[in-house]
Amino acid sequence: MSKNLHDRNKFVRQIFLVLLDILSIGAALMISLLLRFNLTFASVEEQYIDNAIHMLPILVVFTVVLFFILRLYNSLWKFVSTNELEYIVIGCFFSASLCFACFYITPWKLPRSCSIIYFLVLMCLVSASRFGYRALRHFRRRYMQRKSGSNVMIIGAGDAGNMIVREMKASEHLNKSICCIIDDDPAKIGNYIHGVKIVGDTQSVPHFVEKYSISEIIIAIPSASKADTRRVIDICKGMGCALKVLPGISELVSGSDGALEKLRDVNVEDLLGREPVKVDLNSIMGYVTGKVVLVTGGGGSIGSELCRQLADHGVGRLIIVDIYENNAYDIQQELKISHPELDLVVLIASVRNTLRMRKIFEEYRPQIVYHAAAHKHVPLMEDSPDEAIKNNVFGTLKTVMAADACGTERFVLISTDKAVNPTNIMGASKRMCEMIVQTYNKRSKTEFVAVRFGNVLGSNGSVIPLFKRQIAEGGPVTVTHPDIIRYFMTIPEAVSLVLQAGAYAKGGEIFVLDMGEPVKILDLAENMIRLSGFVPYRDIDITFTGLRPGEKLYEEMLMKEEGMQETENRLIHIGKPIEMDDEKFLAQLDQLYKEVLTEPKDIREAVSQIVPTYHYNKGK
Repeated sequence: MSKNLHDRNKFVRQIFLVLLDILSIGAALMISLLLRFNLTFASVEEQYIDNAIHMLPILVVFTVVLFFILRLYNSLWKFVSTNELEYIVIGCFFSASLCFACFYITPWKLPRSCSIIYFLVLMCLVSASRFGYRALRHFRRRYMQRKSGSNVMIIGAGDAGNMIVREMKASEHLNKSICCIIDDDPAKIGNYIHGVKIVGDTQSVPHFVEKYSISEIIIAIPSASKADTRRVIDICKGMGCALKVLPGISELVSGSDGALEKLRDVNVEDLLGREPVKVDLNSIMGYVTGKVVLVTGGGGSIGSELCRQLADHGVGRLIIVDIYENNAYDIQQELKISHPELDLVVLIASVRNTLRMRKIFEEYRPQIVYHAAAHKHVPLMEDSPDEAIKNNVFGTLKTVMAADACGTERFVLISTDKAVNPTNIMGASKRMCEMIVQTYNKRSKTEFVAVRFGNVLGSNGSVIPLFKRQIAEGGPVTVTHPDIIRYFMTIPEAVSLVLQAGAYAKGGEIFVLDMGEPVKILDLAENMIRLSGFVPYRDIDITFTGLRPGEKLYEEMLMKEEGMQETENRLIHIGKPIEMDDEKFLAQLDQLYKEVLTEPKDIREAVSQIVPTYHYNKGK
C-alpha cells in the first residue's frame, strides 16, 4: 500500500511540474515579445502574437519531452543542486534553439532576438520553480527552528564542523538552530561556515552561551587529544547545556553514515582525561591462535568482551560456559554474525556443578581457560554470603580441578581489587580464589594465574548505568559517601590487558592492572548531571546514602606484602606470591565446603580464619 501511495504521489508531482513548465514556456515566449518591444503590449504586432500562439504547441511538446529525457521530473525538489541547474540550462538552450529554427522552417516569424530573450526567461522561470521550493522549505524550517527549536553551538570550525553545519541545515527532521561556531584558531574567527559565524575561541564559550541562549553544544574536533577534549568539556559542562561529541578520526571515517549519525552524548570515558589504553594484541596473541579456549561466565560484560577479542585473534575453538541463558544466547548470536567462520560452542552450565564441569573439560579438552564466572555485587553478597562462597570459591575450585585433571595448559582467573585487604565477603571470596590458583599452580602442570583490576565502566551493575537512570528519572542521584573514590577502566581496555597478562604468564602470578588515577564518585555524579544539561543540586539533587556493608572509601590494588614486579607493559605489574601453608589451606577449604552446605547463619567468621586480611563488621 505504501508503495502505491508513493507511486501516486510521484505521478501527481510530475503532472504538477509538467503543467508548471507548460505555463513557464508560454509565459517565457510572451515575455520575450514584451521585452523585445520595451514592455509595451500595444507595440507588439498582432501577427507576432498569432505566430507565437501557433509555435507554442511545438515548443511545449519538444521541451517537456526533453525535460523528461534530462530527468528533470524525477529529481527530488528538496535536494536540487547544481546538477539539476546544468540540465535546466541544457534543456532551455535546446528549446530556444528550436524557437530560433522555427523562424526559418515555419511561416511563423518572430524577431530573431526573441529566441535569446526566451532562453533567458525560460531558464529563470524553470529554475525558480525548482529552487524556489527548496528556498521556501529552508526559510520555513529556519522560522520554525527560531520559534520552537533548540539553539546549538558548534565547537570546531574544521572539516568535521563543516559537515555538522551542512547536515543540520539540510535536515528537515532536526528542530535545531545553529547560532554560532567556536574555534581556537584566530585566523578563522569572524569568518562564516554555511552562513553561520565563527564568533570566538573556547574561552568565550560562557559569553556566547548566554548571548544566544544556547541549549546544546556539539564538540566537533575529532582530531583532538583526550586531554584537549577534556579541557573543552570542562569549559562547557557548567553551562547547563546538553553536550554531544563527534568521535575520533578513526571512528569518523569508518562506515558510510553522515557526521550527524555519529554524534554521541559525552560519556564518562571523555571525563577520564587520558588516552585509551592501547595494547598491540597482534604481536602477543599467538598463544591463543588455533587453540581450544574456554571462557566461563562468557555471557557477562567482561566474559563477552573476552570472547569478542579471542574470536578476533583466530582461536581454534571457542567454548562459552554460562549459567544465564539470555546472556549466552546474546553473545552466541553476535559471534555467529561477526565471525561466521568461528568454531563456537555455547554451553549452559554452572561452575558449581562438579560433574558437569568435569564432563565439559573431558569432552572439549580446552588448552586455555579464562575464568570470569562469579558473583560480584558487593551489597547483594553481603546479604547472601553463603552464595558468594559457593559460587566464587567452590565454583573456582571445581573449575581449577577440572582443568588440572584434563591437562589444560593455562588457566587465567579474573580477580578484583576488592580482594586486597577485603572488607566484604565478595572481596574475601575472590582472595580465596587467588589462593586456590596459586596453590594448584605448585602441584599441577597447568599454569595458573590471576589478573586483578578495579571497576569497569559500563559493566553490569556498575555505578554509571545507575547514575544515568537516576538522572533520566529526574533524580536524586545517590552517592554512598562524599569522599569515596574508585579506579576505572573501560571493558575493552581491561580485557586487552587481561589477554596480554595471559601471554606473560609463567604460573603462580597475580597480575595487577594499572587503572590510572582514581576518580572521586561525587565528582563523577556532578559531571554526569552537568553533561546531561542540568545543574547539580538545583535541577538534579545528590543524596548521600552512607557506605554500604563491606564497602571501602577507596580500593587497593596490591597488598603490601606482595611487593611489585614490572612487566614489558608498564600498565601490567606482578604481585609476588605470598607464602602460605598449602596443606592447611586445602584442609580449611574442605571444612568450609562442608560448613557452607549447611547454610550457616554467618559464614564470615569461618572465612576470616582462612583469609587473615579479611576484616568485617561482626555486629552486622
